[in-house]
Amino acid sequence: MNEDIINIDHVSFCYKGASKGLLNDVSLKIRKGETVLLCGASGSGKTTIIRLVNGLIPHYYSGDLQGDVTVAGRDIRNTELYDLAGVVGTVFQNPRSQFFSIDTDGEIVFGPENIGLPPEEIKKRFADVKDEMQLQELLGRSIFGLSGGEKQRIACASVSALLPEVMLLDEPSSNLDIKAMNDLSNAVARWKGQGKTVIISEHRLWYVAPLVDRVIYMENGRIAHEWTGEEFRSLGKQKIKELKLRPVEFDPNETADTADASVSEDAVVIRDMYFSYNEKPHVIRRRKFSDYDEKDLDLNIPELRLPKGKVIAVVGHNGTGKSTFFRGVCGLLKRCTGTITADGKVYKGKERLRLCYMVMQDVNHQLFTDSVENEVLLSMEEEDKGRCEEILDSLGILEFKDKHPMALSGGQKQRVAVASAIASGAKLLLFDEPTSGLDYSHMEKVGSLLRKLADSGHTILVSTHDPELIAESCDYILKIEDGKVESLTRK
Repeated sequence: MNEDIINIDHVSFCYKGASKGLLNDVSLKIRKGETVLLCGASGSGKTTIIRLVNGLIPHYYSGDLQGDVTVAGRDIRNTELYDLAGVVGTVFQNPRSQFFSIDTDGEIVFGPENIGLPPEEIKKRFADVKDEMQLQELLGRSIFGLSGGEKQRIACASVSALLPEVMLLDEPSSNLDIKAMNDLSNAVARWKGQGKTVIISEHRLWYVAPLVDRVIYMENGRIAHEWTGEEFRSLGKQKIKELKLRPVEFDPNETADTADASVSEDAVVIRDMYFSYNEKPHVIRRRKFSDYDEKDLDLNIPELRLPKGKVIAVVGHNGTGKSTFFRGVCGLLKRCTGTITADGKVYKGKERLRLCYMVMQDVNHQLFTDSVENEVLLSMEEEDKGRCEEILDSLGILEFKDKHPMALSGGQKQRVAVASAIASGAKLLLFDEPTSGLDYSHMEKVGSLLRKLADSGHTILVSTHDPELIAESCDYILKIEDGKVESLTRK
């Protein structure tokens, strides 16, 4: 039997400034070469365990730490982070947070260079990782020009180049499409085959469940259940649902019909929407988009009819134009042509801002005032505190009206942004990855909110890589590929 490489012994931890501990007397041993899944609701302690293993606790995140943690024979209290770099590698939920270079080649070799390896060894590791992870098409590119899935692949490669014994992945699939999730699954399988110890904290289970040797279920800072991989995969759908986990078995291809949907006359109609990021220089006049080759257009939508009062999932691979489409619809792209017709009125250019409201993936970027009430009032053409309270009450956040938005939880912040959207009078609401990183319960709540908004007469566009949200809540699926509408199907 393989020896234990990680030993967490009766550990309790409370972050500095927190009123209660996030881990309560947790003991966990992980054998060398084992692949372990950490699952459970948000806030149950999964990420805290990851931070214990990679040394971010206590060397970066301070607090009251009781108990002992050893990794590959090293006591994490007495081991500096740089001494753990060659032993433990971490791939974070947002790969941008761990990048140090501006190009892909530099990012892959940053770790080996940083620990002072000889140039010959650095070149060898670069070549090995490039071939092993099939990165040829990503080499020599700017980090800023990569899609979310491509950034995740580079993050995995940069960690792999250090040849760590332990690989940690914290919610790695949050921003990935189906293809990128399959690529990530293949990467985990390669690490497993190389004998590495892999620990994955994850809500989306179906892509990783076949690979794990053991599953740890966290609840309120404790290990509530533990299964072998085989036991976990045989629990059954009902038991998984009772545990409030996302499905272990899921076919993402089952969410859509193959036939195009017909949309009635009562529709939101987008016409002649064209845009290119690579605008050609002009001397006398701007170049018309009709002069462009089709392949040079980043947005190319002659006509699109959206069913009114429905929830429409906007899908497509990472980097295929979904975000550009959203910005174009909202009137946020300068020089984006086109009109949107809704309820008999035609909206052009910046007029589309009055028709649309976008709730961003990171709502922190759109919260500006010092109270929830003021945030909602800011969106109204004329302040109406009575209407404001009605909206907050309908979303279950009236009790927070006097609180600072930044003091709320992630889900509460999102509902504040939705309240602002409703208060603005926008008829077309756009949500960018609203369930990214959410557990099953919170995903259900978001889905219920989307349905409620559609039932009240709003037309909802949801950019998402979450097939479970689509299955639960969406009426139609709009597929965008290379800035063009590939299909609109009824679910």
